[in-house]
Amino acid sequence: MTDAVTDAREAIDAIDRSLLTAVNRRLELVRKLHEHKHTTGMPMRDPAREEAMVARLQDENGGPLSDDGVAALVHFVLGLTREELYGD
Repeated sequence: MTDAVTDAREAIDAIDRSLLTAVNRRLELVRKLHEHKHTTGMPMRDPAREEAMVARLQDENGGPLSDDGVAALVHFVLGLTREELYGD
């Protein structure tokens, strides 16, 4: 393997670890938020906020991920979060 391939793979591995850390941290925060919502009687989901989140992230995205890709990523993370926390 060339140094360029090795360097690229190491950088990708580091990003993958960062993604894993970020998703785990997000799950922790959502769990705490949902505990608060449960005790105060707030609804667990806010579809308007979810769509606003997609729009905000699409606006902030510098690419190369497309707007459709941003939406797919957000919806994947939201679905994964529900599944991990509630088995939905």
